[in-house]
Amino acid sequence: MSVLVDASIWSPALRRRSARLNADERTRVEALRRLIELSEAKLIGAIRQELLSGIKDRKEFEAVLEELRKFQDEPLDPEAYEQAAEMTNRLTSIGIACSPSMS
Repeated sequence: MSVLVDASIWSPALRRRSARLNADERTRVEALRRLIELSEAKLIGAIRQELLSGIKDRKEFEAVLEELRKFQDEPLDPEAYEQAAEMTNRLTSIGIACSPSMS
C-alpha cells in the first residue's frame, strides 16, 4: 500500500525535534517512519515545494532538502486532481472543511 503523505506530517518529522512534538505529532511521525521503512511513503512536487518554502535558515533548508531528495516525486495525471476534487466535495458535504492544499 502506498500512502501520499501530506506536508502536515512531513514538517514535524523533518523540522522539529522529537522532544518538542506533542503526543499526536509523535504518533504521526512514528507512522511516517514506519511507512518510510516499508517504502510506502510517497511525495509529490507540490508537497516538496510547500515543505521547502519559508525555511529561512540555510542550514535547515539544506537538511530538509537532503532528506526529501531520498524520495522521488510521484507522477500525477489529471485523474488524480479530479479524484481529489471529488473527495473534497464529499468531505465538505458532511461538514468537513477542506481547501486545495488539504486535498
